[in-house]
Amino acid sequence: MRLGNHEDANLTRILSASLRALSRVCGDYDIEQDEEFKELVFERSRYVYNDALEYFNDNFLTEINSLSIDRVLEKMVLEEGEENA
Repeated sequence: MRLGNHEDANLTRILSASLRALSRVCGDYDIEQDEEFKELVFERSRYVYNDALEYFNDNFLTEINSLSIDRVLEKMVLEEGEENA
């Protein structure tokens, strides 16, 4: 993307909305620690910026599902560990 400084506020808004939307679907990930989640946030933001958000979910369904399943399995293991403690 070719961006100018005048777009900073719009890009910040887009990135923030993408982070919230993907956290809601995939689970709570630390964008600073998980590169796969971070990349997905950037990709969703790119789709929003290019007015093509309607294609994002279909094009990235595998990645979205993988992150969601990983988070659920992680929670299940943690809960099982707490029950056995």
